[in-house]
Amino acid sequence: MTPRIGILLSGSGSTYANIATHIAEGTIAAEIAVVVASRADAGGLQRAASLGHPHTVAQQSDAINAILADHQCQWVLLCGFMRRFDAAANLQGKVLNVHPSLLPSFGGKGFYGDRVHQAVLDHGCRVSGCSVHLVEGDYDTGPILAQRCVAVRPNDTVASLRQRVQAAERHLYPLVVRSILSHGIHGEGRQRWLSAVAGCDPADFGFAAD
Repeated sequence: MTPRIGILLSGSGSTYANIATHIAEGTIAAEIAVVVASRADAGGLQRAASLGHPHTVAQQSDAINAILADHQCQWVLLCGFMRRFDAAANLQGKVLNVHPSLLPSFGGKGFYGDRVHQAVLDHGCRVSGCSVHLVEGDYDTGPILAQRCVAVRPNDTVASLRQRVQAAERHLYPLVVRSILSHGIHGEGRQRWLSAVAGCDPADFGFAAD
């Protein structure tokens, strides 16, 4: 049975579109069952309509869980979802998020989008990147599954750093989803790891600075 994925988003849906492309190309063996936006004006809803994916608007966890259940979702991907989501019991350990920093640094409530990149620059960090983690309880606190680093350059602006971190996200998130659907998640507690999948290089789940 093909895994059914629910997508949660709040904005343009570029991360969702990336996942949808990988599914359409056959590199992720799954189907998108429903797209839930937290805002009625989210651009991701237009993407969902154009791709033929069922889509709706909901903000509260109870309502979202009911929608996911109605569409028989087995996994949930947060794709720029700006609200806290508390998953139903059957989805515990099945909700993923990609965050634009190397967690646990620059994570938590209020750290999203360009606020993250500005904080990285303000602190004089030499390395940034993205993290894919399980969603458990509070913002950005779930077990980390994979990270990819990018170098912070001396002349970086928020815009230039954002561009490279987003490229890292586009690369890493689909690989993590593919690995999990093929091989599951290993370990327990905060010590989790993934299996490499075809086409990976040693940097794909790690520390090759850009």
